[in-house]
Amino acid sequence: MSKLGPKWLKNAVFYQIYPSGFADGNGDGMGDLPGITGKLDYLVSLGINAIWINPCFCSSFYDGGYDITDFYHVDPRFGSDSDLDTLIAEAHKRNIRICLDIVAGHTSVDHPWFRASAEAEKNEYSNYYIWTDDWMRPTDGFRMEAGIGNRNGCFMVNYFSVQPALNYGFAKIDPACPWQLPVNHPDVLKVRNELKEIFRFYLAKGVDGFRVDMACSLVKKDPGKKETIKLWQEIRQMFDREYPEAVLISEWTYAPQALKAGFHCDFMIHCGTPGYTTLFRNEAKRDIFNKFIRERFFEPDGNDYRTLNRNSYFDANGKGSAKMFFDIYLDHWKRTKKQGFISIPSGNHDLPRVSDFRSEQELKTVFAFLLTMPGVPFIYYGDEIGMRNLKELPGKEGGYTRTQARTPMQWDNSVNHGFSTAEKENLYLPVDSSPDAPTVESQQKKADSLLNCVKKLIALRLSSGALQACGKIELLHCDYPTVYLRSYGKERYLIALQPADKSFEQSVKIAGVKKLTAAYTENMNAEITNKGIKLNGSGIGFGIWKL
Repeated sequence: MSKLGPKWLKNAVFYQIYPSGFADGNGDGMGDLPGITGKLDYLVSLGINAIWINPCFCSSFYDGGYDITDFYHVDPRFGSDSDLDTLIAEAHKRNIRICLDIVAGHTSVDHPWFRASAEAEKNEYSNYYIWTDDWMRPTDGFRMEAGIGNRNGCFMVNYFSVQPALNYGFAKIDPACPWQLPVNHPDVLKVRNELKEIFRFYLAKGVDGFRVDMACSLVKKDPGKKETIKLWQEIRQMFDREYPEAVLISEWTYAPQALKAGFHCDFMIHCGTPGYTTLFRNEAKRDIFNKFIRERFFEPDGNDYRTLNRNSYFDANGKGSAKMFFDIYLDHWKRTKKQGFISIPSGNHDLPRVSDFRSEQELKTVFAFLLTMPGVPFIYYGDEIGMRNLKELPGKEGGYTRTQARTPMQWDNSVNHGFSTAEKENLYLPVDSSPDAPTVESQQKKADSLLNCVKKLIALRLSSGALQACGKIELLHCDYPTVYLRSYGKERYLIALQPADKSFEQSVKIAGVKKLTAAYTENMNAEITNKGIKLNGSGIGFGIWKL
């Protein structure tokens, strides 16, 4: 095994499943694990070889499963523990890896550990969470809650008020706050060992790895995340020693720290820019970068910054820019390429879907980008058919505006789009009722559909080391079009992206090119000239050529 992790990761194409909304196996209106098992052959046909499943453990569902009450059992809404065993076994028969979603930094207030810690009398769980010793004491800027249990004091939360932070200690301790424990305190080490045991339990069942929620949030008052990095390095050593073929994927959003910490993959973009803006020590430069991310590369109208949307680079109006993205991306790629992988997802359960405001041709260009970049790609369920945000939905289970992107998968044109046989009013969330709602069945029948484009792009990626995670990247031109070279050994591919709906002509110079073979092109041409390779197109499209 290399420092980059298990060999299978190098050509992995992940598919993220929010289990409540993917497929209902028992007809109760709720997606479940048997439903996922029943759709594995679809994922094989798509080219998927790894799955990330959002939390399926027992939960209070104040936050869509990210408030766990029992790490060691599947929540009954998703099936049974044996259903998870069956899913793992059936996936492995099809050469698909299964990764679970672990919430390392907090639990639900309903977790037995927290209930015990909230008791007035000291017990073995009293320090599993971060409590003050006086419920009126100032808390140094941390988010604190009170009023649960008989214990005198406030408890720290990581996200929602019902998600108490587990106690991994403080890197810097305020002498005026004796409730702040050091990272080597025996009770803090017990919490760390609990996390290791959870990992071991599922790895022993055959799970292939984990995506770790809010991975950088564990140790408090930790400048530079130094102690948090040490903690994860210790866990990575355990993985390398005991389960070297298992993968660790972080929700950190700053690869130079996350990969140093021992994670094999870290996401870029999907949770915003806070991690990436730490690259800038100068506050004014951070503000410029944030403004660029909001207005020019990812989101609509400057109101958000977390995905690819209106007025971004990947928009037909051509008002975006790719330059700063590639400036940051290439810097981080060069710094981390020997440590692990940067992953750019199509979306996830926390973000608006990438389909907003976009035509099918625009979405094809987005996927051409996602599936020809280095690192490990992640496709959020339904993005491969262009599922839409249902913005009018009220929040459910702590989803709030995120609920719009968690609706049921649209399989066909039967009842509930094939998601469930339950009555409409019993569905977890309503399906898209639009007459033109995209479905797997309809797109499978259409040769030039988004789904078939994604299949072709995945197949091309899987056929080429140059297009996979470890292939090198060289940026040849920004912005319209963006052109880059991917290479691995002697194999080279030229990729050109034109998201803007306008004609273009662009030449790039690449040494030693004697032959140009089109691997997949849409509305784009290329030819070898005495000035290099001349690219041209009349509108939105992309091209991939083998050199």
